[in-house]
Amino acid sequence: MVFEQIYRVDFLRRQPWFALFLGVGYSVLAIAIALFTFPQDPALIAVAIISILFIPSLAELMGGTERQARSTARTTLDLVRTTYTIAKPAILIYVFAFLGMFLVFAFFALALPQLATNVLFKQQLEVLTGPSGQAIAFSTPLFRDLLINNFLVLILCFTISVVAGNGSILFIAWNASVWGTIFGTLAKTTATQIQGSPAIIFLLIMLSVVPHMMIEILSYILAAVSGTMLSDGLVSERLTGLPFSNIMRRVIVLLVAALAVVVIGALVETFVLGNFTTYAKIITLSFAR
Repeated sequence: MVFEQIYRVDFLRRQPWFALFLGVGYSVLAIAIALFTFPQDPALIAVAIISILFIPSLAELMGGTERQARSTARTTLDLVRTTYTIAKPAILIYVFAFLGMFLVFAFFALALPQLATNVLFKQQLEVLTGPSGQAIAFSTPLFRDLLINNFLVLILCFTISVVAGNGSILFIAWNASVWGTIFGTLAKTTATQIQGSPAIIFLLIMLSVVPHMMIEILSYILAAVSGTMLSDGLVSERLTGLPFSNIMRRVIVLLVAALAVVVIGALVETFVLGNFTTYAKIITLSFAR
Protein backbone atom coordinates (compact mmCIF):
# COMPACT_ATOMS: atom_id res chain seq x y z
CA MET A 1 0.00 0.00 0.00
CA VAL A 2 1.21 3.52 -0.76
CA PHE A 3 1.22 4.62 2.90
CA GLU A 4 3.83 1.98 3.76
CA GLN A 5 6.19 3.77 1.35
CA ILE A 6 5.93 6.94 3.44
CA TYR A 7 6.84 5.28 6.74
CA ARG A 8 8.45 1.98 7.64
CA VAL A 9 7.16 -0.52 10.16
CA ASP A 10 10.56 -0.42 11.90
CA PHE A 11 9.96 3.28 12.51
CA LEU A 12 6.48 2.51 13.82
CA ARG A 13 7.96 -0.13 16.13
CA ARG A 14 10.50 2.35 17.50
CA GLN A 15 8.02 5.24 17.69
CA PRO A 16 4.60 3.69 18.46
CA TRP A 17 3.10 7.10 19.24
CA PHE A 18 3.11 7.72 15.47
CA ALA A 19 0.14 5.32 15.31
CA LEU A 20 -1.91 8.09 16.94
CA PHE A 21 -1.49 10.20 13.81
CA LEU A 22 -2.19 7.19 11.61
CA GLY A 23 -5.42 6.62 13.55
CA VAL A 24 -6.42 10.25 13.03
CA GLY A 25 -5.44 10.35 9.35
CA TYR A 26 -6.92 6.99 8.42
CA SER A 27 -10.18 7.82 10.23
CA VAL A 28 -10.63 11.16 8.48
CA LEU A 29 -9.83 9.57 5.12
CA ALA A 30 -12.15 6.60 5.77
CA ILE A 31 -15.07 8.82 6.80
CA ALA A 32 -14.60 10.95 3.68
CA ILE A 33 -14.48 7.89 1.40
CA ALA A 34 -17.49 6.32 3.12
CA LEU A 35 -19.51 9.54 2.75
CA PHE A 36 -18.65 9.74 -0.94
CA THR A 37 -19.30 6.08 -1.79
CA PHE A 38 -22.06 5.11 0.67
CA PRO A 39 -23.78 8.36 1.74
CA GLN A 40 -26.88 6.53 2.99
CA ASP A 41 -25.02 4.43 5.58
CA PRO A 42 -21.36 5.46 5.92
CA ALA A 43 -20.76 4.43 9.55
CA LEU A 44 -19.90 0.74 9.12
CA ILE A 45 -18.09 1.36 5.82
CA ALA A 46 -15.82 3.91 7.51
CA VAL A 47 -14.84 1.38 10.19
CA ALA A 48 -14.14 -1.25 7.53
CA ILE A 49 -11.95 1.16 5.52
CA ILE A 50 -9.96 2.12 8.63
CA SER A 51 -9.31 -1.57 9.25
CA ILE A 52 -8.22 -2.17 5.66
CA LEU A 53 -5.78 0.75 5.84
CA PHE A 54 -4.18 -0.54 9.03
CA ILE A 55 -3.88 -4.23 8.14
CA PRO A 56 -0.73 -4.12 5.93
CA SER A 57 1.32 -2.37 8.64
CA LEU A 58 -0.06 -4.59 11.38
CA ALA A 59 0.66 -7.73 9.35
CA GLU A 60 4.32 -6.77 8.86
CA LEU A 61 4.62 -5.69 12.49
CA MET A 62 3.14 -8.90 13.88
CA GLY A 63 5.28 -11.00 11.54
CA GLY A 64 8.35 -9.61 13.29
CA THR A 65 6.73 -10.11 16.69
CA GLU A 66 6.03 -13.78 15.92
CA ARG A 67 9.64 -14.34 14.87
CA GLN A 68 10.85 -12.92 18.18
CA ALA A 69 8.33 -15.07 20.05
CA ARG A 70 10.10 -18.26 18.88
CA SER A 71 12.93 -17.65 21.34
CA THR A 72 13.24 -19.87 24.40
CA ALA A 73 12.72 -18.56 27.94
CA ARG A 74 14.69 -20.20 30.73
CA THR A 75 12.26 -19.57 33.59
CA THR A 76 8.63 -18.56 34.06
CA LEU A 77 9.69 -15.08 35.13
CA ASP A 78 11.90 -14.81 32.08
CA LEU A 79 8.99 -15.97 29.92
CA VAL A 80 6.71 -13.25 31.29
CA ARG A 81 9.39 -10.56 31.04
CA THR A 82 10.47 -11.38 27.49
CA THR A 83 6.88 -11.82 26.32
CA TYR A 84 6.11 -8.31 27.56
CA THR A 85 9.21 -6.95 25.81
CA ILE A 86 8.34 -8.68 22.54
CA ALA A 87 4.65 -7.72 22.54
CA LYS A 88 5.04 -4.18 23.91
CA PRO A 89 5.53 -2.37 20.54
CA ALA A 90 2.46 -4.03 19.01
CA ILE A 91 0.36 -3.31 22.11
CA LEU A 92 1.39 0.36 22.16
CA ILE A 93 0.71 0.75 18.44
CA TYR A 94 -2.79 -0.66 18.89
CA VAL A 95 -3.39 1.66 21.87
CA PHE A 96 -2.25 4.80 20.05
CA ALA A 97 -4.17 3.83 16.91
CA PHE A 98 -7.30 3.38 19.02
CA LEU A 99 -6.84 6.81 20.61
CA GLY A 100 -6.43 8.43 17.20
CA MET A 101 -9.62 6.82 15.88
CA PHE A 102 -11.51 7.64 19.08
CA LEU A 103 -10.54 11.33 18.94
CA VAL A 104 -11.69 11.70 15.33
CA PHE A 105 -15.12 10.20 15.95
CA ALA A 106 -15.51 12.21 19.16
CA PHE A 107 -14.52 15.41 17.33
CA PHE A 108 -17.04 14.89 14.54
CA ALA A 109 -19.77 14.00 17.06
CA LEU A 110 -19.04 17.25 18.91
CA ALA A 111 -18.54 19.49 15.89
CA LEU A 112 -21.28 18.39 13.51
CA PRO A 113 -24.91 19.41 13.93
CA GLN A 114 -27.02 16.82 15.73
CA LEU A 115 -28.95 15.87 12.59
CA ALA A 116 -25.74 15.22 10.67
CA THR A 117 -24.37 13.13 13.54
CA ASN A 118 -27.57 11.08 13.65
CA VAL A 119 -27.30 10.33 9.94
CA LEU A 120 -23.56 9.77 9.62
CA PHE A 121 -23.10 7.68 12.76
CA LYS A 122 -26.47 6.00 13.03
CA GLN A 123 -25.01 2.54 13.72
CA GLN A 124 -22.78 3.81 16.52
CA LEU A 125 -25.57 5.78 18.19
CA GLU A 126 -27.88 2.76 18.19
CA VAL A 127 -25.52 1.22 20.76
CA LEU A 128 -26.62 4.04 23.08
CA THR A 129 -30.25 4.54 22.09
CA GLY A 130 -31.30 1.19 20.65
CA PRO A 131 -32.77 0.67 17.16
CA SER A 132 -36.02 2.37 18.16
CA GLY A 133 -34.23 5.64 18.88
CA GLN A 134 -35.51 5.73 22.45
CA ALA A 135 -33.00 6.33 25.22
CA ILE A 136 -31.81 3.31 27.12
CA ALA A 137 -32.38 4.17 30.77
CA PHE A 138 -29.28 4.67 32.88
CA SER A 139 -28.74 2.00 35.50
CA THR A 140 -25.82 0.49 37.37
CA PRO A 141 -25.02 -2.80 35.61
CA LEU A 142 -24.06 -5.79 37.66
CA PHE A 143 -20.40 -6.72 37.65
CA ARG A 144 -21.32 -10.14 36.30
CA ASP A 145 -23.14 -8.67 33.29
CA LEU A 146 -20.24 -6.37 32.44
CA LEU A 147 -17.73 -9.16 32.86
CA ILE A 148 -19.65 -11.59 30.65
CA ASN A 149 -20.11 -9.00 27.90
CA ASN A 150 -16.45 -7.93 27.93
CA PHE A 151 -15.28 -11.54 28.14
CA LEU A 152 -17.29 -12.45 25.04
CA VAL A 153 -15.79 -9.55 23.09
CA LEU A 154 -12.31 -10.58 24.24
CA ILE A 155 -12.82 -14.16 23.08
CA LEU A 156 -14.18 -12.88 19.77
CA CYS A 157 -11.10 -10.69 19.27
CA PHE A 158 -8.82 -13.64 20.02
CA THR A 159 -10.73 -16.01 17.73
CA ILE A 160 -10.84 -13.58 14.82
CA SER A 161 -7.12 -12.93 15.23
CA VAL A 162 -6.34 -16.65 15.13
CA VAL A 163 -8.51 -17.20 12.06
CA ALA A 164 -7.81 -13.97 10.16
CA GLY A 165 -4.51 -12.69 11.49
CA ASN A 166 -4.94 -8.99 12.22
CA GLY A 167 -8.68 -9.04 11.53
CA SER A 168 -9.53 -7.99 15.07
CA ILE A 169 -8.47 -4.43 14.19
CA LEU A 170 -12.07 -4.25 12.97
CA PHE A 171 -13.34 -4.63 16.56
CA ILE A 172 -10.79 -2.13 17.89
CA ALA A 173 -11.88 0.40 15.25
CA TRP A 174 -15.56 -0.31 15.94
CA ASN A 175 -15.14 0.29 19.66
CA ALA A 176 -13.24 3.52 18.97
CA SER A 177 -16.02 4.74 16.68
CA VAL A 178 -18.80 3.77 19.10
CA TRP A 179 -17.21 5.28 22.20
CA GLY A 180 -16.07 8.43 20.40
CA THR A 181 -19.48 9.02 18.85
CA ILE A 182 -21.43 8.27 22.03
CA PHE A 183 -19.32 10.38 24.38
CA GLY A 184 -19.19 13.27 21.91
CA THR A 185 -22.95 13.12 21.40
CA LEU A 186 -23.62 12.95 25.16
CA ALA A 187 -21.48 16.04 25.68
CA LYS A 188 -23.14 17.97 22.87
CA THR A 189 -26.74 17.18 23.83
CA THR A 190 -26.09 17.84 27.53
CA ALA A 191 -24.50 21.19 26.67
CA THR A 192 -27.63 22.07 24.70
CA GLN A 193 -29.82 21.28 27.70
CA ILE A 194 -27.86 23.38 30.18
CA GLN A 195 -26.46 25.99 27.74
CA GLY A 196 -22.96 24.93 28.64
CA SER A 197 -19.71 24.15 26.83
CA PRO A 198 -19.64 20.80 24.98
CA ALA A 199 -15.84 20.68 25.34
CA ILE A 200 -15.96 21.02 29.14
CA ILE A 201 -18.71 18.41 29.45
CA PHE A 202 -16.73 16.08 27.18
CA LEU A 203 -13.73 16.49 29.49
CA LEU A 204 -15.93 15.63 32.49
CA ILE A 205 -17.12 12.50 30.69
CA MET A 206 -13.52 11.56 29.90
CA LEU A 207 -12.53 11.91 33.55
CA SER A 208 -15.27 9.39 34.38
CA VAL A 209 -14.82 6.85 31.59
CA VAL A 210 -11.14 6.93 30.54
CA PRO A 211 -9.94 4.53 33.29
CA HIS A 212 -12.30 1.66 32.46
CA MET A 213 -12.36 2.47 28.74
CA MET A 214 -8.58 2.13 28.43
CA ILE A 215 -8.46 -0.97 30.64
CA GLU A 216 -11.20 -2.59 28.59
CA ILE A 217 -9.61 -1.80 25.23
CA LEU A 218 -6.24 -3.02 26.57
CA SER A 219 -7.78 -6.42 27.30
CA TYR A 220 -9.07 -6.63 23.72
CA ILE A 221 -5.68 -5.57 22.35
CA LEU A 222 -3.86 -8.21 24.41
CA ALA A 223 -6.28 -10.81 23.03
CA ALA A 224 -5.74 -9.53 19.49
CA VAL A 225 -1.94 -9.61 19.77
CA SER A 226 -1.93 -13.10 21.31
CA GLY A 227 -4.33 -14.44 18.67
CA THR A 228 -2.33 -12.96 15.81
CA MET A 229 0.90 -14.35 17.26
CA LEU A 230 -0.71 -17.80 17.37
CA SER A 231 -2.09 -17.40 13.85
CA ASP A 232 1.34 -16.51 12.43
CA GLY A 233 2.91 -19.41 14.35
CA LEU A 234 0.39 -21.89 12.96
CA VAL A 235 1.25 -20.78 9.44
CA SER A 236 5.04 -20.65 9.72
CA GLU A 237 6.00 -23.35 12.24
CA ARG A 238 5.63 -27.11 12.68
CA LEU A 239 3.16 -27.79 15.49
CA THR A 240 5.52 -30.29 17.11
CA GLY A 241 8.59 -28.08 16.95
CA LEU A 242 10.24 -26.11 19.76
CA PRO A 243 9.66 -22.70 18.12
CA PHE A 244 5.89 -23.27 18.03
CA SER A 245 5.97 -24.50 21.64
CA ASN A 246 7.71 -21.25 22.65
CA ILE A 247 5.16 -19.22 20.71
CA MET A 248 2.30 -21.07 22.37
CA ARG A 249 3.68 -20.36 25.83
CA ARG A 250 3.85 -16.66 25.06
CA VAL A 251 0.33 -16.72 23.65
CA ILE A 252 -0.90 -18.22 26.92
CA VAL A 253 0.90 -15.50 28.94
CA LEU A 254 -0.75 -12.75 26.88
CA LEU A 255 -4.17 -14.41 27.01
CA VAL A 256 -3.99 -14.84 30.79
CA ALA A 257 -3.00 -11.17 31.06
CA ALA A 258 -5.98 -10.22 28.87
CA LEU A 259 -8.36 -12.19 31.09
CA ALA A 260 -6.94 -10.55 34.22
CA VAL A 261 -7.26 -7.09 32.66
CA VAL A 262 -10.86 -7.69 31.57
CA VAL A 263 -11.78 -8.57 35.17
CA ILE A 264 -10.11 -5.39 36.43
CA GLY A 265 -11.91 -3.38 33.75
CA ALA A 266 -15.30 -4.75 34.76
CA LEU A 267 -14.56 -3.94 38.42
CA VAL A 268 -13.56 -0.38 37.60
CA GLU A 269 -16.56 0.15 35.30
CA THR A 270 -18.94 -1.19 37.95
CA PHE A 271 -17.47 1.24 40.49
CA VAL A 272 -17.63 4.20 38.08
CA LEU A 273 -21.22 3.60 37.01
CA GLY A 274 -22.32 3.11 40.61
CA ASN A 275 -20.46 6.02 42.18
CA PHE A 276 -19.66 8.75 39.66
CA THR A 277 -22.83 10.83 39.92
CA THR A 278 -21.54 13.44 37.46
CA TYR A 279 -21.48 10.90 34.65
CA ALA A 280 -24.95 9.63 35.56
CA LYS A 281 -26.28 13.19 35.64
CA ILE A 282 -24.79 13.94 32.21
CA ILE A 283 -26.55 10.90 30.74
CA THR A 284 -29.84 11.92 32.39
CA LEU A 285 -29.56 15.50 31.12
CA SER A 286 -28.62 14.29 27.64
CA PHE A 287 -31.98 12.53 27.29
CA ALA A 288 -34.04 15.19 29.08
CA ARG A 289 -37.01 16.43 27.08
